[in-house]
Amino acid sequence: MLRPYDLLENVLIDIEKGIRKGITSDSLAEKYTLSERHLRKLFKFAFKQSLGGYIRSRKLAASLDDLLKTDANILDIALEYDFVYEQSYINAFKREYGVTPGNLRKTGYIVKVKPPLRLFDENKFPDGLVFGPEIVMVPKFHVIGKLHRIPFSDAATLIPKTSIQFWESDRSKIDNTVNTSAYYGILRNTNLIEGYSDYLTSLQVKDLKDIPQGFHGDTIDTSLCARFRYIGEHQYYDLNYSVLSGMYNKIIEFDNDDHAKYSLLDDKVEFIKITTLYDGKYCQFEWFAPITEKI
Repeated sequence: MLRPYDLLENVLIDIEKGIRKGITSDSLAEKYTLSERHLRKLFKFAFKQSLGGYIRSRKLAASLDDLLKTDANILDIALEYDFVYEQSYINAFKREYGVTPGNLRKTGYIVKVKPPLRLFDENKFPDGLVFGPEIVMVPKFHVIGKLHRIPFSDAATLIPKTSIQFWESDRSKIDNTVNTSAYYGILRNTNLIEGYSDYLTSLQVKDLKDIPQGFHGDTIDTSLCARFRYIGEHQYYDLNYSVLSGMYNKIIEFDNDDHAKYSLLDDKVEFIKITTLYDGKYCQFEWFAPITEKI
Protein backbone atom coordinates (compact mmCIF):
# COMPACT_ATOMS: atom_id res chain seq x y z
CA MET A 1 0.00 0.00 0.00
CA LEU A 2 1.18 3.52 -0.77
CA ARG A 3 2.23 5.74 2.11
CA PRO A 4 -0.35 8.43 3.03
CA TYR A 5 1.55 11.21 1.24
CA ASP A 6 1.95 9.28 -2.03
CA LEU A 7 -1.60 7.94 -1.93
CA LEU A 8 -3.22 11.34 -1.36
CA GLU A 9 -0.95 13.04 -3.89
CA ASN A 10 -1.94 10.45 -6.53
CA VAL A 11 -5.62 10.81 -5.64
CA LEU A 12 -5.48 14.60 -6.12
CA ILE A 13 -3.79 14.15 -9.52
CA ASP A 14 -6.32 11.51 -10.58
CA ILE A 15 -9.24 13.78 -9.67
CA GLU A 16 -7.94 16.57 -11.90
CA LYS A 17 -7.31 14.15 -14.76
CA GLY A 18 -10.69 12.47 -14.36
CA ILE A 19 -13.02 15.46 -14.01
CA ARG A 20 -14.58 14.74 -17.42
CA LYS A 21 -14.24 10.96 -17.10
CA GLY A 22 -16.65 10.11 -14.32
CA ILE A 23 -14.11 10.02 -11.49
CA THR A 24 -15.69 8.94 -8.18
CA SER A 25 -14.53 7.99 -4.72
CA ASP A 26 -15.48 4.40 -5.57
CA SER A 27 -13.34 4.30 -8.74
CA LEU A 28 -10.40 5.82 -6.86
CA ALA A 29 -10.70 3.26 -4.07
CA GLU A 30 -10.83 0.44 -6.61
CA LYS A 31 -7.70 1.74 -8.36
CA TYR A 32 -5.70 1.73 -5.13
CA THR A 33 -7.28 -1.50 -3.80
CA LEU A 34 -8.79 0.22 -0.77
CA SER A 35 -12.28 0.21 0.63
CA GLU A 36 -14.18 3.35 -0.32
CA ARG A 37 -14.86 3.97 3.37
CA HIS A 38 -11.14 3.85 4.15
CA LEU A 39 -10.24 6.30 1.38
CA ARG A 40 -13.04 8.71 2.25
CA LYS A 41 -12.00 8.79 5.91
CA LEU A 42 -8.32 9.25 5.12
CA PHE A 43 -9.14 12.12 2.76
CA LYS A 44 -11.33 13.84 5.36
CA PHE A 45 -8.74 13.16 8.05
CA ALA A 46 -6.09 14.95 5.96
CA PHE A 47 -8.02 17.77 4.30
CA LYS A 48 -10.98 18.37 6.66
CA GLN A 49 -13.51 18.01 3.84
CA SER A 50 -15.30 15.10 2.23
CA LEU A 51 -13.83 13.38 -0.81
CA GLY A 52 -17.18 13.31 -2.61
CA GLY A 53 -17.78 17.00 -1.91
CA TYR A 54 -14.31 17.92 -3.15
CA ILE A 55 -14.77 15.94 -6.40
CA ARG A 56 -18.14 17.62 -6.95
CA SER A 57 -16.65 21.08 -6.32
CA ARG A 58 -13.82 20.47 -8.76
CA LYS A 59 -16.26 19.25 -11.44
CA LEU A 60 -18.42 22.34 -10.97
CA ALA A 61 -15.36 24.60 -11.13
CA ALA A 62 -14.23 22.95 -14.37
CA SER A 63 -17.72 23.28 -15.85
CA LEU A 64 -17.55 27.08 -15.56
CA ASP A 65 -15.37 27.27 -18.67
CA ASP A 66 -17.98 25.48 -20.78
CA LEU A 67 -20.78 27.49 -19.21
CA LEU A 68 -19.23 30.94 -19.72
CA LYS A 69 -17.02 30.47 -22.79
CA THR A 70 -19.33 28.38 -25.02
CA ASP A 71 -22.96 28.29 -26.06
CA ALA A 72 -23.35 24.66 -24.98
CA ASN A 73 -26.73 23.94 -23.44
CA ILE A 74 -26.87 23.19 -19.75
CA LEU A 75 -27.94 19.56 -20.21
CA ASP A 76 -24.87 18.80 -22.34
CA ILE A 77 -22.60 20.47 -19.76
CA ALA A 78 -24.22 18.45 -16.99
CA LEU A 79 -23.63 15.18 -18.86
CA GLU A 80 -20.06 16.18 -19.74
CA TYR A 81 -19.23 16.43 -16.05
CA ASP A 82 -21.02 13.23 -15.05
CA PHE A 83 -24.22 14.70 -13.64
CA VAL A 84 -26.94 12.21 -14.59
CA TYR A 85 -29.69 14.82 -14.78
CA GLU A 86 -29.71 18.47 -15.77
CA GLN A 87 -31.57 19.36 -12.57
CA SER A 88 -29.01 17.62 -10.36
CA TYR A 89 -26.29 19.76 -11.98
CA ILE A 90 -28.36 22.93 -11.49
CA ASN A 91 -29.05 22.09 -7.83
CA ALA A 92 -25.40 21.32 -7.10
CA PHE A 93 -24.30 24.45 -8.94
CA LYS A 94 -26.67 26.65 -6.92
CA ARG A 95 -25.53 25.12 -3.61
CA GLU A 96 -21.90 25.74 -4.60
CA TYR A 97 -22.19 29.26 -6.02
CA GLY A 98 -25.52 30.64 -4.80
CA VAL A 99 -26.82 31.14 -8.34
CA THR A 100 -28.13 28.85 -11.09
CA PRO A 101 -26.03 28.23 -14.23
CA GLY A 102 -28.57 30.08 -16.35
CA ASN A 103 -28.58 33.14 -14.09
CA LEU A 104 -24.78 33.17 -13.98
CA ARG A 105 -24.69 33.39 -17.76
CA LYS A 106 -27.15 36.30 -17.70
CA THR A 107 -25.76 38.31 -14.79
CA GLY A 108 -22.01 37.78 -14.89
CA TYR A 109 -21.73 37.36 -11.12
CA ILE A 110 -18.25 36.72 -9.77
CA VAL A 111 -18.20 33.36 -8.00
CA LYS A 112 -15.62 31.88 -5.66
CA VAL A 113 -14.05 28.72 -7.08
CA LYS A 114 -12.54 25.89 -5.02
CA PRO A 115 -8.97 25.50 -6.32
CA PRO A 116 -7.21 22.13 -6.57
CA LEU A 117 -5.76 20.88 -3.31
CA ARG A 118 -1.99 20.39 -3.27
CA LEU A 119 0.55 18.61 -1.12
CA PHE A 120 4.06 20.00 -0.86
CA ASP A 121 7.37 18.36 0.03
CA GLU A 122 7.33 20.27 3.32
CA ASN A 123 4.25 18.24 4.31
CA LYS A 124 6.03 14.93 3.77
CA PHE A 125 7.69 13.01 6.59
CA PRO A 126 8.92 9.40 6.68
CA ASP A 127 5.75 7.91 8.15
CA GLY A 128 3.14 10.59 7.60
CA LEU A 129 2.09 14.13 6.80
CA VAL A 130 2.35 17.41 8.71
CA PHE A 131 0.04 20.39 8.20
CA GLY A 132 0.26 23.79 9.82
CA PRO A 133 0.24 26.30 11.19
CA GLU A 134 -3.54 26.64 10.98
CA ILE A 135 -5.11 29.46 13.00
CA VAL A 136 -8.22 28.10 14.75
CA MET A 137 -10.63 29.25 17.43
CA VAL A 138 -10.87 26.59 20.14
CA PRO A 139 -14.07 26.75 22.23
CA LYS A 140 -13.86 26.33 26.00
CA PHE A 141 -13.69 22.70 27.10
CA HIS A 142 -13.09 20.63 30.25
CA VAL A 143 -10.87 17.61 30.85
CA ILE A 144 -10.29 15.13 33.66
CA GLY A 145 -7.18 13.01 34.00
CA LYS A 146 -3.98 12.15 35.84
CA LEU A 147 -1.51 14.92 36.69
CA HIS A 148 2.24 14.36 36.33
CA ARG A 149 5.27 16.54 36.98
CA ILE A 150 7.60 16.06 34.02
CA PRO A 151 11.30 17.12 34.21
CA PHE A 152 12.51 18.63 30.93
CA SER A 153 15.32 16.07 30.78
CA ASP A 154 12.87 13.15 30.80
CA ALA A 155 10.02 14.67 28.76
CA ALA A 156 10.76 12.72 25.56
CA THR A 157 10.28 9.38 27.36
CA LEU A 158 7.89 10.24 30.22
CA ILE A 159 5.19 11.99 28.18
CA PRO A 160 4.59 9.00 25.84
CA LYS A 161 4.87 6.57 28.79
CA THR A 162 2.34 8.39 30.99
CA SER A 163 0.02 8.90 28.02
CA ILE A 164 -0.08 5.18 27.19
CA GLN A 165 -0.52 4.26 30.85
CA PHE A 166 -3.50 6.61 31.13
CA TRP A 167 -5.05 5.35 27.89
CA GLU A 168 -4.71 1.69 28.81
CA SER A 169 -5.43 1.83 32.55
CA ASP A 170 -7.02 5.07 33.81
CA ARG A 171 -9.42 6.46 31.23
CA SER A 172 -12.11 3.87 32.01
CA LYS A 173 -12.52 5.40 35.48
CA ILE A 174 -13.76 8.73 34.09
CA ASP A 175 -17.49 9.26 33.60
CA ASN A 176 -19.34 12.05 31.80
CA THR A 177 -16.93 11.92 28.85
CA VAL A 178 -17.54 13.72 25.57
CA ASN A 179 -15.41 11.61 23.21
CA THR A 180 -13.71 8.46 24.48
CA SER A 181 -11.69 8.02 21.27
CA ALA A 182 -9.77 11.30 21.66
CA TYR A 183 -6.86 11.70 24.08
CA TYR A 184 -5.82 15.12 25.46
CA GLY A 185 -2.45 15.98 26.95
CA ILE A 186 -2.38 19.36 28.73
CA LEU A 187 0.99 21.00 29.48
CA ARG A 188 0.97 23.82 32.05
CA ASN A 189 3.09 25.56 34.68
CA THR A 190 6.38 25.37 32.82
CA ASN A 191 9.12 26.26 35.33
CA LEU A 192 12.26 27.25 33.45
CA ILE A 193 14.30 27.69 36.64
CA GLU A 194 13.59 24.27 38.14
CA GLY A 195 13.19 22.59 34.76
CA TYR A 196 9.79 20.93 34.76
CA SER A 197 6.21 21.19 33.50
CA ASP A 198 2.92 19.78 34.78
CA TYR A 199 1.35 17.37 32.31
CA LEU A 200 -2.26 16.17 32.48
CA THR A 201 -3.15 12.95 30.66
CA SER A 202 -6.90 13.29 30.11
CA LEU A 203 -10.24 12.89 28.37
CA GLN A 204 -12.68 15.65 27.52
CA VAL A 205 -15.75 15.74 29.81
CA LYS A 206 -19.03 17.65 29.88
CA ASP A 207 -18.22 19.34 33.21
CA LEU A 208 -16.02 19.02 36.30
CA LYS A 209 -18.75 18.00 38.75
CA ASP A 210 -17.58 14.41 39.22
CA ILE A 211 -13.78 14.10 39.45
CA PRO A 212 -12.67 10.63 40.65
CA GLN A 213 -10.34 10.41 43.62
CA GLY A 214 -6.73 10.77 42.56
CA PHE A 215 -7.71 12.53 39.33
CA HIS A 216 -7.48 16.20 38.37
CA GLY A 217 -9.75 18.50 36.38
CA ASP A 218 -8.78 21.39 34.11
CA THR A 219 -10.49 23.87 31.82
CA ILE A 220 -9.08 25.24 28.58
CA ASP A 221 -10.67 28.64 28.01
CA THR A 222 -11.88 29.78 24.61
CA SER A 223 -8.80 30.93 22.72
CA LEU A 224 -7.35 31.65 19.30
CA CYS A 225 -4.71 28.96 18.73
CA ALA A 226 -2.07 27.83 16.31
CA ARG A 227 -2.63 24.21 15.34
CA PHE A 228 -0.17 21.79 13.77
CA ARG A 229 -1.41 18.38 12.63
CA TYR A 230 0.49 15.13 12.05
CA ILE A 231 -1.15 12.17 10.30
CA GLY A 232 0.71 8.87 10.46
CA GLU A 233 0.19 5.33 9.28
CA HIS A 234 0.59 3.71 12.68
CA GLN A 235 -1.14 3.39 16.02
CA TYR A 236 -1.08 5.89 18.86
CA TYR A 237 1.47 4.02 20.99
CA ASP A 238 4.08 4.41 18.22
CA LEU A 239 4.03 8.19 18.65
CA ASN A 240 7.20 9.54 20.22
CA TYR A 241 9.54 12.49 19.90
CA SER A 242 11.49 10.83 17.11
CA VAL A 243 8.35 10.38 14.99
CA LEU A 244 7.08 13.88 15.77
CA SER A 245 10.40 15.76 15.64
CA GLY A 246 9.69 17.10 12.15
CA MET A 247 6.45 18.65 13.35
CA TYR A 248 8.09 20.16 16.42
CA ASN A 249 10.79 21.67 14.19
CA LYS A 250 8.05 23.38 12.18
CA ILE A 251 6.55 24.70 15.44
CA ILE A 252 9.92 26.13 16.47
CA GLU A 253 10.34 27.74 13.05
CA PHE A 254 6.92 29.35 13.38
CA ASP A 255 7.68 30.60 16.89
CA ASN A 256 11.03 32.09 15.78
CA ASP A 257 9.72 33.71 12.60
CA ASP A 258 10.13 37.46 13.05
CA HIS A 259 7.75 38.08 10.13
CA ALA A 260 4.90 35.93 11.45
CA LYS A 261 1.68 37.74 12.34
CA TYR A 262 1.24 35.86 15.62
CA SER A 263 3.32 34.85 18.63
CA LEU A 264 2.80 31.64 20.59
CA LEU A 265 1.66 31.81 24.21
CA ASP A 266 2.85 28.26 24.92
CA ASP A 267 4.44 29.43 28.18
CA LYS A 268 0.87 29.59 29.56
CA VAL A 269 -0.55 26.35 28.19
CA GLU A 270 -0.17 24.00 25.26
CA PHE A 271 -2.12 20.86 24.57
CA ILE A 272 -2.23 17.90 22.25
CA LYS A 273 -5.08 15.81 20.93
CA ILE A 274 -4.57 12.29 19.59
CA THR A 275 -7.27 10.54 17.59
CA THR A 276 -7.24 7.07 16.06
CA LEU A 277 -9.68 6.14 13.35
CA TYR A 278 -10.76 3.22 11.20
CA ASP A 279 -9.30 0.15 12.85
CA GLY A 280 -6.26 1.98 14.19
CA LYS A 281 -4.62 2.06 10.76
CA TYR A 282 -3.96 5.82 11.00
CA CYS A 283 -3.68 8.26 13.85
CA GLN A 284 -3.78 12.02 14.04
CA PHE A 285 -1.69 14.06 16.46
CA GLU A 286 -2.74 17.70 16.89
CA TRP A 287 -0.70 20.30 18.79
CA PHE A 288 -2.32 23.55 19.98
CA ALA A 289 -1.07 26.68 21.70
CA PRO A 290 -2.83 30.04 22.25
CA ILE A 291 -1.49 32.90 20.16
CA THR A 292 -1.47 36.67 20.29
CA GLU A 293 -1.14 39.10 17.40
CA LYS A 294 2.24 40.79 17.25
CA ILE A 295 2.20 44.54 17.77
